[in-house]
Amino acid sequence: MNGNLRLRVQDLSIEFGGLKAVSDFSCELYDGELVGLIGPNGAGKTTVFNMLSGIYTPSSGEIEFRGRQGIARLTKNMSPAKRNRNGIARTFQNIRLFSNLSVEDNIRIALHAGRSQNPVDVLLRLKRFRTDELRMGVQTDELLSLFNMKNKKGELAGSLPYGEQRKLEIARALASGPCLLLLDEPAAGMNPQETEDLMKIIGFIRNEFRLTILLIEHDMRLVMGICERLIVIDYGRIIATGKPEEIQKNPSVIKAYLGTEAVDDA
Repeated sequence: MNGNLRLRVQDLSIEFGGLKAVSDFSCELYDGELVGLIGPNGAGKTTVFNMLSGIYTPSSGEIEFRGRQGIARLTKNMSPAKRNRNGIARTFQNIRLFSNLSVEDNIRIALHAGRSQNPVDVLLRLKRFRTDELRMGVQTDELLSLFNMKNKKGELAGSLPYGEQRKLEIARALASGPCLLLLDEPAAGMNPQETEDLMKIIGFIRNEFRLTILLIEHDMRLVMGICERLIVIDYGRIIATGKPEEIQKNPSVIKAYLGTEAVDDA
């Protein structure tokens, strides 16, 4: 594999009430890769994301991440906020925007992590405060323009159509300046045209922001169209890894998830 190692996961497992939701999950992601994590409903995909982002504490296993502070083991007590500051950002299967705030404010909240101002700067409106505010305004406009949403920045996030809420959540994740972006079903609820546009956007932001992207998705056209490599899990265990064309022909995957009809259509 070309490129520098970004993430190494070794034998990651988690139990809930004695039931193993994920068992011995291992993978390696490299700089600039766009990898899909697929599997049937309930296979454990979002649980993997929750362990990587710090929402769940693994029962066993190790996570090594090369983020802003260099190589670091993501310890059990490393909070989601600290992981985000170190360069891991994610979206959620169920949208988690600040619905009662504007589109612009949703982005600016994520940008605040990179501010240099202190309370005195804010109180007295000193130069550092004004500089940060200008920078955040420019970055907000750039991100919203990327998703063709600049004209919506004054609207309440909760009033947006579902597809645009999905795009806003991705834009907000990008605002934190990640090295690794975890996208949990980004095309959920989108119509075919919105999904087609999203495919182009994901490819563009991977290259534009030099990101490593791991995504969960049930839309096989999106997965097969943009992912360079796929990891397939079923009942919490990896059953196959490989290029999309290899996964399409894998008997274990066909039996567990894709099905003959889905493979023919992909």
